[in-house]
Amino acid sequence: MRHPLAALVMDSGRRIVCELDPEAAPNTVRSFLHLARLGCYDGHAIERIAPDFVADMSYTAFGKPFAKYLIPYETRDAGFPNPLPAVPGAIVMGGYEQGAAGGEFFFPFAEKPHVKWHYPAFGRVVEGLDEVMRWNTLPVRRVDFPLDPSVVITAPVTPPVIVRVELQTFGETYGEPVRLEGVPLPANWG
Repeated sequence: MRHPLAALVMDSGRRIVCELDPEAAPNTVRSFLHLARLGCYDGHAIERIAPDFVADMSYTAFGKPFAKYLIPYETRDAGFPNPLPAVPGAIVMGGYEQGAAGGEFFFPFAEKPHVKWHYPAFGRVVEGLDEVMRWNTLPVRRVDFPLDPSVVITAPVTPPVIVRVELQTFGETYGEPVRLEGVPLPANWG
């Protein structure tokens, strides 16, 4: 089976092509593909850039009600045999304290031991990694985070925008993700 490809077409004209790995993180891949098919990521401005750490596409479930769900972590730290580390060159699903992810993905700028096996990597960048790493040099500004004023959130002054995501699944069908039931949603999702 060929791995699905997801191309993030950016407003800069650049493409960031990710090869997703459904063997490593099957439910995480289904979640990403599900939201991409629904157009969740299209027209979205990157919400957070933490220099020398991550480019976080969203910490608000993209502001879309249909993206407000949680899935179980598929990471070694959670006891899942995912062989992919969350390191530069990977596409990684963000997550929350209760060991749950959703659809908010990020790209690491640096290898951090507390991130490497804690967040579910679900693919790798095969084209456009230089564009992702360029974001690490963008000017940022502090953003108020009313849920916890001690948390420092920085956003790009001029955020890159994902114009659209183009998918190639090579004829394979990927259904909806298995969602967690009864788990409180993150307060920052509104």
